[in-house]
Amino acid sequence: MEQNMNAPLLEVKNLKKHFQVSKGLLHAVDGVDLTIMAGQTLGVVGESGCGKSTLGRTILRLIEPTSGEMMFEGENYADYSKRKMRDMRKNMQMIFQDPYSSLDPRKCVSDLIAEFMIINKTYKTRAEIYKRVDELMDTVGLAKRLTDAYPHELDGGRRQRIGVARALSLNPKFIVCDEPVSALDVSIQAQILNLLMDLQEEYHLTYMFITHNLSVVKHISNDIMVMYLGKCVERASSDELFANPMHPYTKALLSAIPVPDISMREAKIQTIKGEVTSPINPKPGCRFANRCEFATAACREVEPELTEVQPGHFVACSRLAEIG
Repeated sequence: MEQNMNAPLLEVKNLKKHFQVSKGLLHAVDGVDLTIMAGQTLGVVGESGCGKSTLGRTILRLIEPTSGEMMFEGENYADYSKRKMRDMRKNMQMIFQDPYSSLDPRKCVSDLIAEFMIINKTYKTRAEIYKRVDELMDTVGLAKRLTDAYPHELDGGRRQRIGVARALSLNPKFIVCDEPVSALDVSIQAQILNLLMDLQEEYHLTYMFITHNLSVVKHISNDIMVMYLGKCVERASSDELFANPMHPYTKALLSAIPVPDISMREAKIQTIKGEVTSPINPKPGCRFANRCEFATAACREVEPELTEVQPGHFVACSRLAEIG
């Protein structure tokens, strides 16, 4: 069935994921809304521990949500049974951050790529499955001579190509890329990013690209969502966010991007000071208030809503009018 490239493929409304820990309730994802159009990429950025990976895994229901709606092609799959979710997951796959720990060290390359197709009985015969494995290896740039190699014999880039091939093996429409290049050398990062973009164009794939590297996310994303302690604090198109960041947290993140220009060496970097608010039983108010130089007493009492301040540009900051 052909995708409508002008329609949302994925819509998430008020998604929450809370974990019960010894000290209380940890709000890992706390009321996130997002929309990803078919054939596009949403970049999700923020510090370690802000809930990016938990958001991706919850959307795929690798972790069960606490509450909220998740719509895929107009169907709310948040309450699907395990059997129904297994069929749905053929359309939704994940590329994991660590290309070594996500692979079974006892399986060779061809068996790793074939695994999902065997489990889901995608083809009638093993010959058809392994013919498809050969095609996938060629698609992701893995040499035929590596068919019988094991993960420990390969470098990080080749291991991640296996991860990409596995994600593609069931012909999904949506892929969550959970920091897929952060464990790789810079030159290999560029190869994997270009591969992902080429595959997106060829197969009309839709991505959620999770990363803490803002240079990477600008390169690959149509829209960007900035997260802080389980909340979305800003969301806009990639070009708009980099040209006109509004939230103090976003501004600080962007100012920290290294610029390869000696004339910029005196440029001021906006440092973030103060204590990080605990995500366990969080108090009312803005979660960034303790680290924000513009925060007032009201910021610590009332939680700001994510508001559309310009067409397609959403910001959660009650002091936006004052700080500009």
